[in-house]
Amino acid sequence: MVKTEDVSNMEDGWREVFERSRLLPPPSQTVRLAVDSHFNQSYGFQLSLNRVTAAHLPQAMSMGEQDVNFQLRVTLFDRNHQQFFGKTWKSSAQKMKNNKISFNQVLYFHTSLLLPSSLLVLELVSLAFRPDGSLQAQGRGFSVLELFSDRPEAPTADGDRRLNLHHGSPRGLVHPLLKDAVDYTRLLKVIDGAHLDCVVKNHPALVSVMHLLPENVLVSGDENIPGLAASPTGDALLRPQLLKMLPFTLNRLTVSLQPSLEKFESQLLHLINADCHNTKQPGPEGTLRSVVIQERRLHVGVHNGWCFLDKPQVVVLEPLASGVRGRADSTSKQNTLVKDRSATSPLPQTLGLRSSLELRLTNHQALAIIFQLEYVFSAPIGRETMLSATSTSRAAFLQCLRWGIWLPFQEQADWKGEEIQLVLQGGAKPNPHGVMVYSTEESARTQSPSPISAPGTAQELSQTKDKITFWLSSSLERKAPSPKASLRAKQEDGSRLRRSPSSPSPGQKRVPPASPPDSPQGPGLSLSQLAASSRYPTISHSSSALPWQQSFPSLLHPSPLASAHQLSHVAHSAVSNIAHLEMDLQREGDKSPSMQDEGDQLKELPFTPVHAPVITLGMNVPSSCSVSSRSSLAHLFSAGFPDIVDTSGQVAEVLDPTEPIPFDPQREEIDVLKGNLLVFQFLAFTRIPVPGVDPDWPDNIYVTFQFYRFPPVTSQQLTLLTSDKAQHKASDPLPCVLASINKDGTVNKGSPGLQVQFRVDDSFLRPGEKRWFHRYLALHTMHIDVWDSDSLLLIGSTAIELKYMLRQGKSAVQALHEVEVLTTDYVGEDTLLTGTDLGRRSTSSPMTVHTLVRGRLHIRTGNIGCPVDPSRRRASDLMSSHSHIIRPREVTCGFRGGSLSSRNIYSLNARNTAQAHRLEIDGDQKPLFRSGIRADSIVPEERNLKEPDSGRRKLLCMAAVHQREGREDAKAAKAMDWTKEDKLHRELHHFKPSEEHTTVEGIANMLSQAITTQHLLYASLGSAEYMEFVLKNPFNVPQTVTIHSDDPELSVITNTEEWRYFKELTKTPTPLEENMFHLEAGVPGPRVYLRPKESIHIPLKYQSFLCDHTMALQGPSFLPTGKGSQVAKKNLSNIISAKTIKVTFKAEDGKPMAICQVNVEPTPHVVDQTFRLYHPELCFLKKAIRLPPWHDPTGCAVEDSDWKSNISVRCSDPNIICQTRMLVPGEPQDVYLKVPGSPSPHMKMFFVMVFTDKWMAAPSQVWQIYVHFLERVDVSCVTGQRSCQSLVLRGRQAVRKVKCFSSHPREIEVDPAGVFVLPPAAVQELQLKVQPWQTGSRFLYVNAVDVEHRRLVTAWLLCLNVHRPVLSKAFEVSVPVGGGRGSSRKITYTNPYTSSRAFLLRSDHPDLLQFKEEKFQIGGGESYTIGLRFAPSQSSGSAEILVYVNNLEEKTEETFCVKVNYS
Repeated sequence: MVKTEDVSNMEDGWREVFERSRLLPPPSQTVRLAVDSHFNQSYGFQLSLNRVTAAHLPQAMSMGEQDVNFQLRVTLFDRNHQQFFGKTWKSSAQKMKNNKISFNQVLYFHTSLLLPSSLLVLELVSLAFRPDGSLQAQGRGFSVLELFSDRPEAPTADGDRRLNLHHGSPRGLVHPLLKDAVDYTRLLKVIDGAHLDCVVKNHPALVSVMHLLPENVLVSGDENIPGLAASPTGDALLRPQLLKMLPFTLNRLTVSLQPSLEKFESQLLHLINADCHNTKQPGPEGTLRSVVIQERRLHVGVHNGWCFLDKPQVVVLEPLASGVRGRADSTSKQNTLVKDRSATSPLPQTLGLRSSLELRLTNHQALAIIFQLEYVFSAPIGRETMLSATSTSRAAFLQCLRWGIWLPFQEQADWKGEEIQLVLQGGAKPNPHGVMVYSTEESARTQSPSPISAPGTAQELSQTKDKITFWLSSSLERKAPSPKASLRAKQEDGSRLRRSPSSPSPGQKRVPPASPPDSPQGPGLSLSQLAASSRYPTISHSSSALPWQQSFPSLLHPSPLASAHQLSHVAHSAVSNIAHLEMDLQREGDKSPSMQDEGDQLKELPFTPVHAPVITLGMNVPSSCSVSSRSSLAHLFSAGFPDIVDTSGQVAEVLDPTEPIPFDPQREEIDVLKGNLLVFQFLAFTRIPVPGVDPDWPDNIYVTFQFYRFPPVTSQQLTLLTSDKAQHKASDPLPCVLASINKDGTVNKGSPGLQVQFRVDDSFLRPGEKRWFHRYLALHTMHIDVWDSDSLLLIGSTAIELKYMLRQGKSAVQALHEVEVLTTDYVGEDTLLTGTDLGRRSTSSPMTVHTLVRGRLHIRTGNIGCPVDPSRRRASDLMSSHSHIIRPREVTCGFRGGSLSSRNIYSLNARNTAQAHRLEIDGDQKPLFRSGIRADSIVPEERNLKEPDSGRRKLLCMAAVHQREGREDAKAAKAMDWTKEDKLHRELHHFKPSEEHTTVEGIANMLSQAITTQHLLYASLGSAEYMEFVLKNPFNVPQTVTIHSDDPELSVITNTEEWRYFKELTKTPTPLEENMFHLEAGVPGPRVYLRPKESIHIPLKYQSFLCDHTMALQGPSFLPTGKGSQVAKKNLSNIISAKTIKVTFKAEDGKPMAICQVNVEPTPHVVDQTFRLYHPELCFLKKAIRLPPWHDPTGCAVEDSDWKSNISVRCSDPNIICQTRMLVPGEPQDVYLKVPGSPSPHMKMFFVMVFTDKWMAAPSQVWQIYVHFLERVDVSCVTGQRSCQSLVLRGRQAVRKVKCFSSHPREIEVDPAGVFVLPPAAVQELQLKVQPWQTGSRFLYVNAVDVEHRRLVTAWLLCLNVHRPVLSKAFEVSVPVGGGRGSSRKITYTNPYTSSRAFLLRSDHPDLLQFKEEKFQIGGGESYTIGLRFAPSQSSGSAEILVYVNNLEEKTEETFCVKVNYS
């Protein structure tokens, strides 16, 4: 069965054409006028746009617009109705030369609106890039082309046209002043010296392709029009040639609606009847009227993205019982329907087509078959309707319920002879029919196209979606039906039509016979015909489906893994079954009656999910010791790398990275050189030979890494320079000096290496962040990825310890690191190729993990101490030790008056203090502004802003406003006399209600800020920040305070044990109280009881597990010019977002008593491990990572207490499932990940935090995980023999120059091997020639790269299942050890053919065995002596070498096994 569940992927090619070809229809009045004028036939036209002469364009170009391009845009316009229609055509961008712009482009269109009101509007547009890189389009003038004259006999005036350009924009044509204007030339101003030369012609050749294009669409000859053959000239519409259309037959069509046909139609009728009753007027007949289903119809048409190639066929569907299916084709021996014996339900389950459909298709990837399910409803006609009753009292109306699309020629799967299953869609989505489609909330969730999570889940997905199944076969391959069978089928069909259309009796089980193969399609009846009569009985659904007809998924044991090769650099699982992820979570008491009827719930057995192999931490640690010889180091430093010197010019002190370094935080704090200039010098790369790869690979590299909270660094291209003069041994390869490549492609040999530096000083660090930075350098290991800049393939990864960049009071330090660049390879066990193994893949073959050293990277790190200007020093060094107790401060100053705007109100608390301000009125009724009032002095009995005299409050507000506007001195308020107060009274009478509301709101905000305490918090990903807020009851009566936080990441610690844990962790010497909080359902937060004037400590905890996951595009780039603190500030990467959180403490009356405002500032987190996984696209990645044998940070032994039960994990991406399970004591513990897939070549990055303490105070490990999604290709082959595999590369929106690269060039060849042009929306077939030399399951990569922009276009993951060949002969030879001389031997080979043949000799160990001649030719039946030369060995042992005798097509004729004993 061919299943097309992933609709979004399948229709990419067609959807791209469909979205690009959508157009606006012409005015309906114009269409009717054309029909009335007898313009029923569409004519084709050709418009040639030659050049634009523009001596004086408006808005002359400035100096910054020298690189401006010009473009012509053409749109159809209706002059009578002032409306644009069709689709705007845009030419290619052209430069202006000598005041002339040459376009020389031809566009075509056909239309039946041969009216004088139909015009073409042509606009000249300039295109320029803004400073931010966006494209700016600006109109430079436009012209109007009149196509048709008033004479019907001359629909168009052929010939050359010279059109004047007018000022303004074409949008001016819709101005009311231009309505009913006959001649636009009198109303539009002409641009002097600017005109457009064009040619308009009739194009009769367009008639043959009018069915491929809709009317009134402007297209050029190079557009992608499915069904039109490509032209070698590039203009396919000049002399159009159609692709050959072949007849196909569509039969055995059924439609399944979920949850069942009965329930679907019952719900549909219920909604329609409810809507009708809601819209009609109540009457005595209202209860008798109901809408019923009269007919079920299916529209089937062939669509090329632009339009239907022919009018869609309309057929009538009939309800079929379960198990009833139509005939396969007309050659079936049984002309009656076959009923499955297992089907016992009399209710219809599906809709079926009892005849076949003939479709004409052409082999094009964007050609689609469109299905539209349409229901005909019969509605009663009452007094309130506008319909007139003729022969019946019911009327019919149509409604589209579902539609689907299938592209038969896009997928590579062979659907011939297979049942095709297609998901139907609903809802508000653009569709070719342009109609509204029925949808409900439940169906919208069910019908939304979703990718298949795994091959094993395809059946479960199909059961929850509406679907259509059918068979499609070529009519040319079918045999003609026999005359007797056709005559008998026609007689049966005639007897069926003569029967009464009434429903059969309940005791009968009527199975209608099949229609003859040449039965006509269902008629496209009009509404009046449908209302008058119907061939089928009207069905009204009133009963629901029976409970036992519903199907429930069963929880069974998982099947074995189809493949097990997902690891550090390769992650893929064909069918991964994890019971703990898919187990049922329904409670026993919540089972539905129907579920109980199905049987008892299965109980899950103890089961450990198997992920083979499992990623084990600490296995692949790159070595940082120096392994290069003295000669290699001498060659390396003869390149002249720049030295790392301190501010006085002295060379920095050299540290040995192999020796431990003491770290004293106090010495770093008291360092007089407060600034740090951190330098990374990438010096050289040493190639390590790897099987399957050329010895001089790679040629160019680039590196990616991230330091602290600076933006991620993607370096420019670095070429590997080799010296021809230097002599070296194969066992000691010389390091290749790195040299940067400039933007113009030249090599910068003057300055070898690449230096990246970061400046960290007090102007960059935030207050209190210096200790975080020193901790980062002391503990962090920076991960570096090394890439091939040509193929964008990952060479490997490495890491360097940053602790050698700590200066410890020195002026400057440096260290030279020579680290291994590692990658992992996975090989399954060898399998012998037999006749039964062909095309079969092992589902449980064990995998062997190999760590390969791809090279060694030479890096020099340094830290240069820099003095800091005292005037630029901030409070980062002077800040006192961080306190976890937040105390509201007392008032130190008063309110000076002024505006009550939010800006001024928020400025009251700019110094992070809690100040309470209050206005008082003295005995003389004068406003006084006093300072120094304590917060606890405000009691309800005092007169304050809450007094009932609202006029007095407004008077005080006006006094504050005038004081702010007039004088800043607060003494002016005391000198205010009654004259000014009278003026204020007069102004008060003119207050509007809105102004009163604004004033009251401003006063409330001011009071809210007065009781707000601000606290600055530095937080990192996953780490919990503990704080205590001192809450005081200022009243003389007890209060029950409700605590509410507006962000769930900041919460109140209500558990006493957790509170004690954080107090001990932070060493906070404050009292702890048991059972302090009262938790109640429905309350926004916990409650706490306070006695009068009592102060308590409220424990708060902030912890965030979410962060930013943005990543740069894959590929080399040029480093930004500025690498200072300003760049880092604006590009905070992969850290939590800064935010402001308010915790409100509300009294019993609901008014806030105090507010704690926490300002969260993000800080970077330490990454302990980095994983890079490769996985097939659009399917779930299920991965297990084994935890290392850590020790409890509290000091307890691992076996003691329940430390292992406290291990928990969190993920920074909420869409990723991350969890761990408690296993048997003593067994290793794994972390399980389930990552949703993405299309190729997307990449997903996230963090996993592992906690070992019960309350998750700080993560013990933070992992950074990259997942690359690739297209999967399975290849089964034999060692030594070439196998071919085809790949399809689809073009995007722009033209690209593409080249394909493979990870193992000696084993995979890609054709075309060079650079080729990939046009937009084009399809390029790639031929892979795979010739592996190692047996087992292996994984290789192929990348398609845009060579101009160095960007990845598509990536493939090749899953090879390599078998051993069948051996013909076996030999054994002994080779002496040492001496520097090898051994020569001979093998005789006889040509088994009678004719002369040429053969090739191949070996799986070319380093151990060489041939005298790799190619030879011998006659039929003759013998040839193969000369073998074995390389010498310095150690004893044995090896098996396979010798392949291949033909010129690299197909293996015979295989010899030679066992070599070195003794």
